[in-house]
Amino acid sequence: MPNREDMGKLLLRVTLAVIVVFHGVFKLTHGVEWMERPLAAFGLPGFLAYGTYVAEVIAPLLLLLGYRARLAALVILFDLLMAIVLVLRSRIFTLTGGGGWGIELEAMIVLVSLSVFCLGSGRYRLGSGRWD
Repeated sequence: MPNREDMGKLLLRVTLAVIVVFHGVFKLTHGVEWMERPLAAFGLPGFLAYGTYVAEVIAPLLLLLGYRARLAALVILFDLLMAIVLVLRSRIFTLTGGGGWGIELEAMIVLVSLSVFCLGSGRYRLGSGRWD
């Protein structure tokens, strides 16, 4: 019988990867140039927008494989925190029309990323080591 903790870690990793990779595919097909303005508003160079490809395409693929899952989760965590600060900060203290938190999806991704970072990838993974 498989270890339920390892199955739970796999489920967390796959869920996070699937949700985030859709954002990455959107950016691959529509570009990231629109991010340059929010970055510039904070005095950051526009080329940092291309880091979202790492966070939203490469990191989810690593999570699916369970390879360097902790590092991948940390990259996604940073990406979402930056998105909240740069673009969504006005929604932090708001509710949606349905009563949900204004950044509930982003907060969920942040917390799941933090969970994967803390738990690691579990037994069902490619590779082994401290960052898995």
